[in-house]
Amino acid sequence: MDVFDCELRDGYSMPMLGLGTWQLRGARCTYIVKRAIELGYRLIDTADAYGNHEEIREALKGFDRSNLFITTKVRHGNLRYHDVIRDCNRSLREIGTEYVDLYLIHWPNEMIPIQETLTAFNELVDDGKIRSIGVSNFTIRHLTSALQTEEHPITNNQVRFHLYDYDQALLAFCKKQQIVVTAYSPLGRGRILHNPALLEMARRYHRTPAQICLRWCLQKGAAVIPKTSSEERLKENMDLFDWEIAAQDMLTLEASR
Repeated sequence: MDVFDCELRDGYSMPMLGLGTWQLRGARCTYIVKRAIELGYRLIDTADAYGNHEEIREALKGFDRSNLFITTKVRHGNLRYHDVIRDCNRSLREIGTEYVDLYLIHWPNEMIPIQETLTAFNELVDDGKIRSIGVSNFTIRHLTSALQTEEHPITNNQVRFHLYDYDQALLAFCKKQQIVVTAYSPLGRGRILHNPALLEMARRYHRTPAQICLRWCLQKGAAVIPKTSSEERLKENMDLFDWEIAAQDMLTLEASR
């Protein structure tokens, strides 16, 4: 099934489903990323802090870079202007690409002015080294401050977002500002999957509990980047786009938290 795209504020588009690679390392990381792309994934999400850029570089070999959407992140301690430029250039070398599609501030750092960080991000956009600017783990307050100083638009906020833990006010704020929310840990690291209401709904929809969780996120308006080291789960997570959860069932799930 084709993965749907969403439009970003800067005119680029981003797949609504991607592969998260947190804790994926070594040969297994390379294998899973490669298999994901072969199965039809186009968004691969990583970060400098994950320490797997070089494994991902190996996985990307032989694929058309223009068909892929690569996201990485700069560490929250390295948000000074020169540090951002240095780390982005190093990340590009490690991944083996001339640009990344989305570059994120991994965590806010109130000890470093956001304007200084975004000045570096803007320069990287102008130089063609990143296409879209984003943030991660930003609250409404952090976003409000960043939006006041933006030049190239902030397009994405990647946050922990799942059935048991999501910020409705933040989601509404991002929607109003046309900032796409990406859900990391959309399965709650597995603890949601034994919810009785979820299990009953999975049986009724002839889907797995994980598919119900991911589809719930999509219908809330969030892109999803579930992590997996299983080829079977890769295939399962792709099957999200030709069905939907009824409105009443969405409410039932939310009431079951």
